[in-house]
Amino acid sequence: MENSILLNIESKEIRYAHLKNGQLVDLVIERKRARQLTGNIYRGRVTNILHNIQSAFIDIGEQENGFIHMSDILENTKKFEQMFDMDFELDYDIQTVDTNKTQKLNIDEVLKIDQPVLVQVVKEPIGSKGARLTSNISIAGRYLVMLPNSPHRGVSRKIEDRATRERLKKLIRAFEMPQDMGLICRTASVHAPTDCLIEEAHELHQTWSQIMAKFNQSSDPTLLFEESDLIKRAVLTAVDKKFDRLLVDDYTIYQKCRRLHHSFGPEHPLRIEYYRDKAPMFERFNVEREIEKATRRKIWLPSGGYLYFDRTEAMHTVDVNSGRSTNAEGDVEKTLLHINLEAAQEVARQLRLRNVGGLIIVDFIDMRSKRNQRKVLERLRECMKDDPAKGSILGMSEFGLVEMTRQRSRESLMQTLFTTCPYCHGTGLIKTHESVVIEIERTLKKVIGTNGNFDLTVVTHPQLDAYLQQGEDKEFLTELAGKLKANLDFETSDLLHINEFLFYSSVTKELIEC
Repeated sequence: MENSILLNIESKEIRYAHLKNGQLVDLVIERKRARQLTGNIYRGRVTNILHNIQSAFIDIGEQENGFIHMSDILENTKKFEQMFDMDFELDYDIQTVDTNKTQKLNIDEVLKIDQPVLVQVVKEPIGSKGARLTSNISIAGRYLVMLPNSPHRGVSRKIEDRATRERLKKLIRAFEMPQDMGLICRTASVHAPTDCLIEEAHELHQTWSQIMAKFNQSSDPTLLFEESDLIKRAVLTAVDKKFDRLLVDDYTIYQKCRRLHHSFGPEHPLRIEYYRDKAPMFERFNVEREIEKATRRKIWLPSGGYLYFDRTEAMHTVDVNSGRSTNAEGDVEKTLLHINLEAAQEVARQLRLRNVGGLIIVDFIDMRSKRNQRKVLERLRECMKDDPAKGSILGMSEFGLVEMTRQRSRESLMQTLFTTCPYCHGTGLIKTHESVVIEIERTLKKVIGTNGNFDLTVVTHPQLDAYLQQGEDKEFLTELAGKLKANLDFETSDLLHINEFLFYSSVTKELIEC
């Protein structure tokens, strides 16, 4: 099974595509104007405290203020475990201690307005929502993660060999570091020499010292430490997951990738290649077409069935339909199972490509067999395993509905590529011409009867004017105005919304408020 990463470099954008056997399975688009903030460490300033929800807004010098909750201020070991898949060697239940702390302390005892704070971004700003922050700082290296204000030392759960885990635990406990600082061994530390681990621990400690020095020297909200960019993350991902190839279409970035990989060469002999063909790289490997498909509402399945992706304020929904699928043998249940299995696989892929987060409801086609329902659920869970965004999947209801959640880490593909339509304001709908003509008739009567205006001009969009001209509406409105002892003229303006119309006084040329 071949795994490749493609890096497409433009002046204002970097696109990362992961291909497995030629099929696009992951996509990250990073714009220059909206660089990733997760992992960045800031000197912030408390601007507002929300007592009712034990939270605060913090100015970090970015476009929107960040948001921090009391649980992100007090040490919360459970969150570290989730972030790094780590395993703690502790002789007490730390989660009970965390809960007791949270219940006893009030946010007023921890934060004050205008107080300077050291915070780290744990969730990207999305839409009008600012970044989610924590004061539980973590600095990630290649093999280790340092926790400057947490004393815990642990090993990633992904390291399953017991002897290796014990060796790493003894090793990091022996490191000469302040007792109030913690360390986590990442998965990559398994094959790392002891000297490399000691050297990286020293480098992480130096980085922390530099961060604190910058914090003390600055007086305004400012960035103190920037997490690795998409280029570096691509190289590390390819090495960690033993991918076959990294293909880059920019020579400068290609050289940068080779330099980054040089120190990790012994771990994995990754092929880093410069793309030289004239045809755009994403077009040649069919990525552009897959991106375009991922922005559509409707996705066809190989069997002839299809999916509908919709979004509401509260959740995303996926509807599975049988579509054009046929079964010559006439076994309906078998056909429905086949469609649902295909749908489960494509839903998992599309959620990742679209970067859909939050609550998701998948409406599979109803099946009578409980065994078949379990097969579909198992397929969905299996396909979601490789998704880096954490999530949970509940069972299938008797109506074929599956509830699931997916971690919302950054803006979705739709939020990155599109903006709200100024005409429909995101509803996807505008009024019919007939509806607007009825409104014009109603408003005409009001302007003449209530406002006492008898010499009028109505201005409409050219498309609406053409509709008025084709039918008998323009003639009808003129006659209606005449019956009410008024004169009505028609003008057009392509600056108007297609549903908008304005009434003016033909004498004073002033706009009439309706």
